[in-house]
Amino acid sequence: MAKLYFYYSAMNAGKTTVLLQSAHNYRERGMRTLILVPRCDTRYGEGIVASRIGLSARGTPFDRDDDLESLVRADLAAHGPLHCVLVDEAQFLTKAQVWQLSEVVDALGIPVLTYGLRTDFRGELFEGSQYLLAWADELVEIKTICHTGRKATMVVRVDEQGRALSEGPQIEIGGNERYVSVCRAEFKRILRGESRIEPLQPPLPLPAPDPAQR
Repeated sequence: MAKLYFYYSAMNAGKTTVLLQSAHNYRERGMRTLILVPRCDTRYGEGIVASRIGLSARGTPFDRDDDLESLVRADLAAHGPLHCVLVDEAQFLTKAQVWQLSEVVDALGIPVLTYGLRTDFRGELFEGSQYLLAWADELVEIKTICHTGRKATMVVRVDEQGRALSEGPQIEIGGNERYVSVCRAEFKRILRGESRIEPLQPPLPLPAPDPAQR
């Protein structure tokens, strides 16, 4: 039975990597997928879905006023049977678009897998996330960690000096250097001015292989 899934997390938990792996799994079995991506996300070029570890695929861009059920029906008419719809950056969906995706599941019998953030840098729900949390059949958390070592559930937006910001538009497209994932306790300390986000450090190098294990 087809379902509407919402895979959610804080920043840099690997949501897009999981999406691309899911799309690959379908294609490997000869099943056709449709990847949808908000047109406002132009970090890698319009319609490009890319992960931090170098995986990428071309998706179909959509705007906030597009009817996603109609888009899927048009794809079916043009290309034939469709086995799965995947949506990247699903927090940017509107309430109406989440409902339209539920119709893709209920009326067309096609599973829909959505991937996105739960909350913004102020700790408030995005519109798309709010209604996915309310209407999705399956909610799946993708975990990542805070610099304190705890599970990260919140997102902080930082400036060029790594200082946390508490004001600004909800949607501001940026690279990994613009956002840091933290636990709720650290998020509160940052808002109270009791803690700060250090500029992101380069990843540690992988250890050299042990010759004895070759």
